[in-house]
Amino acid sequence: MTRRGKVIPFPTRRPPAEPAAPELVKLRRCRDQAEALVVRALLDGHGIPAVIRGQLVQSVHPFSVGDAGAVTLFVAAADADRARSLLARA
Repeated sequence: MTRRGKVIPFPTRRPPAEPAAPELVKLRRCRDQAEALVVRALLDGHGIPAVIRGQLVQSVHPFSVGDAGAVTLFVAAADADRARSLLARA
């Protein structure tokens, strides 16, 4: 009887774990996108990343009236206190 070869499996690598997304908290509600962009630029200038969320798609509705154009700014929970104090000074 002939001797059979030994099967050596390839080592497997686990994919690196993706970092968890930071918890976002509502910072401020702005009247329109222009105001939200100014506030976000102020926050970005101080190293606080912000996310803008609105109800309307600007490419479909180029203008808005009243609360339809309201935009909300969100920041990470860890940066919320610093962002609020920065907006209070501004």
